[in-house]
Amino acid sequence: MARRVVITGMGVVSPIGTGLDKFWNGLLSGANGIDVLKAFDISSYSSKMAAEVKDFNSEEFIDKKDSKRMDRFSQFGVAAAKMAVVHSGLDLTKIDKNRFGVVIGSGIGGIQTFEAQYDVLKAKGPNRVSPLLVPMMISNMAAGQIAIMFGARGVNFAVATACASGNHAIGESFETIKRGNNDVIIAGGSEAAITPLTYAGFSSLRAFSQRNDDVKTASRPFNVDRDGFVIGEGAGIVILEELEHAKARGARIYAEIVGYGATCDAYHITAPAEGGEGAARSMQLAIDEAGIKPAAVDYINAHGTSTDMNDKYETMAIKSVFGDHAKKLAVSSTKSMTGHLLGAAAAIEAVATAMAIHENKVPPTINYINPDPALDLDYVPNTMREMTVNYAISNSFGFGGHNATICLKKFVG
Repeated sequence: MARRVVITGMGVVSPIGTGLDKFWNGLLSGANGIDVLKAFDISSYSSKMAAEVKDFNSEEFIDKKDSKRMDRFSQFGVAAAKMAVVHSGLDLTKIDKNRFGVVIGSGIGGIQTFEAQYDVLKAKGPNRVSPLLVPMMISNMAAGQIAIMFGARGVNFAVATACASGNHAIGESFETIKRGNNDVIIAGGSEAAITPLTYAGFSSLRAFSQRNDDVKTASRPFNVDRDGFVIGEGAGIVILEELEHAKARGARIYAEIVGYGATCDAYHITAPAEGGEGAARSMQLAIDEAGIKPAAVDYINAHGTSTDMNDKYETMAIKSVFGDHAKKLAVSSTKSMTGHLLGAAAAIEAVATAMAIHENKVPPTINYINPDPALDLDYVPNTMREMTVNYAISNSFGFGGHNATICLKKFVG
């Protein structure tokens, strides 16, 4: 009999608040983390906005010396992991550290360190480049640093599948526990890519919203006048635990993971497949593994990027999988509030989905101002909704055609 996997702890660093309570209450109240970008001089860029983390002090979570040896993305990941472990109530002296793993996704990794040290190279030459460049820059280092902090000697790797990274990290962790290799895994995603070079790259792709005269409503998923996404930063971590392991220590269970789907469009480096074909297969695989009919799903946390093709094709994919039930689903995009956290997006959205199940409250899609008549699902416009959520799925889709979906269930002992 396959082992069951539950979520027993969560930690978040986000543009609408650091800590689970700030994040969740912010989502329910329609908090908006988007503003004019302040991290660097934006005057020469066509887009002027971002969803920056505003209340983070790494030294609240990490020793000052150790913090200086981490890129910002690792700091976010370590902090969120520490919050999640505390939230879970795990007594680390009583678990088998050889069966305690870490899997963290990041689409870009230590780009802040990379850019800063490249400037040093150009200005002062190779002998002045920091010896910590490589261990701060590489995208597996959040996972490595978290494992060092907690002594987790089980499975440990990083996932880099662009905006699907967080869901792949959680999904692969789910499968690892399910098949018996580990009992507890710290899983999620972390990203800190609001830098001049990254911002310029996405600007050149014309991926960003240009709504500079009204940045607060720039992220407007499923609106007819959506014109691009808004970049964000942060981290989301969940503690995944084998059910009997969790029950034996009296853990509080927030949701059960019951399905995971992973597919590839094999179509284009940035554009989704026509009609959302790959996204549909990802959702179907997650539902199939859960052993349920599509009509059992109550809520979808959509990828919902506020870009033309994603919102259109994700809606089409939902319709193709759910048929008549699609119109009965609550579908919301929390990116309307947090912006798009790239490799960490799916991770904070997994937290939002687990909390929706646990609290029977669905966060809204804010800035739903000018509905697209071609996109006619229930996008939970502007205000949170109290409703029973027994099953929910969370979608994430990334450049390169990567698709990942997780299916969560209300835990019933």
